[in-house]
Parts: sequence; structure tokens; C-alpha cells
Amino acid sequence: MSTDVVAVSGNPRPGSRTLLVARTLAGALAKRLGSGEVTALDLAEVAPELFAEEAPDADRFARVLADAAVAVVATPVYKASYTGLLKTFLDRYPTGGLRGVLAVPVVVSASPAHSFVAEHLLRPLLVELGASAPTRPFAVTESRLGDLDELAAAWADEAAPVVAAQLAARDVGEGA
Repeated sequence: MSTDVVAVSGNPRPGSRTLLVARTLAGALAKRLGSGEVTALDLAEVAPELFAEEAPDADRFARVLADAAVAVVATPVYKASYTGLLKTFLDRYPTGGLRGVLAVPVVVSASPAHSFVAEHLLRPLLVELGASAPTRPFAVTESRLGDLDELAAAWADEAAPVVAAQLAARDVGEGA
């Protein structure tokens, strides 16, 4: 059974707060699942390759995400949606390309009014790509980033049993 947890940041700024949120949430979930280290994918690092003919680093990122058991996919909210960087990266996958990945949609926004982006825009995109999203999304406003550890822990306490059950069911279905 793969219990690899991957944190993806769709923020165009390298080392962003979005990456911090993705890593923190993925770490809290991985800890509760008994998983190893979290792999972080900062899409800002591969942005120049996304429209290039040859894209070895972007291709590697795409393989890591597709092979993950759990993917925490985070984006800042730009113009009431996910970033173009995240969409461009996810366009590398065909429909069903993330089959078998349990995805957690995550948004970081200036306003609580933008929390809908995770549920109504990002989740459908991930599901279209074949991922399942069995938990409620995680949304955090910039003003609450000081409470990130506590917010992530509370979310992970609620979500980990659901994710663990989904992983176990998947593994039984695969004959593990």
C-alpha cells in the first residue's frame, strides 16, 4: 500500500505561504496516517517548463503527484478561482490521470467568502482527473495563518479516519 503524501502548491511565487499551508496540512495528515515524510511540489519551480517542448522537472512532478496515495493540492485564490499555474500543471493529465489519488483541495484567501473555491472549483477539477476527494476541503484566510498548526491539526483529526478508511478500501480492492 502506498501511503505517500504529497503537498502541491499552485502559487506562482516560490516558497509561498500556500506552500507552507500545503506542507503543514499534509504533515498533519501524514502523521495521523502513520506515513513517512511528505513530498512537497512547489509548482513555481517548474513554471518555466509548463509550455516548453521538453519539461523534465515538470514531468517528474507530474509522476510524483500521479503516484501519490494522498495529495494535498493548494492554491491561493486569484480572481475568485485557482491559479492559472495550477490549472496549466493539471492540464498535463488526461481525464482519469489521477485515478487512485485521494485529493484534498486547499485554498488560501484574503476573505472567508472565497472558501467556496476549494469545494466548487478545485474539487471538481481534481475529480475530473480521476482523483477522489473524500474529505471536506481545507480553506484558510491569510488572517488565520498564525493559527495554521492548530487549524491543520483539527482538520487532520477529523479527516484522517476517512482517508485511512478510503486507503484501506482501495488496498482491499487491489488485493493488497
